[in-house]
Amino acid sequence: MPALTVMLMGRKPGAADALEYLLQRGHRVAAVISSEPRAESGPRWLHDAAAGRGIAVLSDEEAYARLAGQPADPLLANIDLVLSYLHRRRIRPALIDLPRVGCFNFHPAPLPELRGVAGYNFAVLENMAEYGVSVHWVSPELDTGDIVEVKRFPIDPASETALSLERKAQAALFALFTEFIRLVEENRPLPALRQGPGRYISRKQMLAAMRILPEDTPELIDRKARAFWFPPYQGACIEVGGRRFTVVPDLVLRELGGSFERELRT
Repeated sequence: MPALTVMLMGRKPGAADALEYLLQRGHRVAAVISSEPRAESGPRWLHDAAAGRGIAVLSDEEAYARLAGQPADPLLANIDLVLSYLHRRRIRPALIDLPRVGCFNFHPAPLPELRGVAGYNFAVLENMAEYGVSVHWVSPELDTGDIVEVKRFPIDPASETALSLERKAQAALFALFTEFIRLVEENRPLPALRQGPGRYISRKQMLAAMRILPEDTPELIDRKARAFWFPPYQGACIEVGGRRFTVVPDLVLRELGGSFERELRT
């Protein structure tokens, strides 16, 4: 089929990998949308990878302003696909309705059971034996659009941290992305399976779950420590004197050749 014209939304290295894959397949990326703070930068981040290729980089606000302008901005004309790859902001109807084929989101958690943020965290926290990644049609409500595919894989909740699960999920998500692009290239019908009831995890819920409470059992504290271990970000924490202190999972110490229990015995 002819080359696709794509608008790509995202920020992290996975989105930069998606950009490179599209270009390798001979597709045209008209622009990328990346509205996150640029404290983290370099060729592995989408905004810099796109700029290095001479591709226009827009913020969400700039993209919507161009879509609302008259006459229509030629940069955003004849778009076949709008693809959101770990893009954090809600996508408005102007972008959802723009592409010829459709607007799709690549979500790093299984749907419909883990909408929103903190999929890695809650999978470990709730002792899930299976995880997954999803691609779905975008709808105005976050993570609720019809599903194209969910790829699931087994995990060991007793040995996972948020960091280790993120690495597995990112690899699975990129594999799902390549499969999806090949499906579109073949001009095959794209599935659209209704999600039904699900669960949305908000940032507020995530922050509350990170707190270690006096009544928490040792087993729950261990799970919280692993569920939120994602350096350099703050993990599961205790509060003392108005300050928060991150708890390091013993599993991480053992991987580094140490153990808190061993140190206590010596």
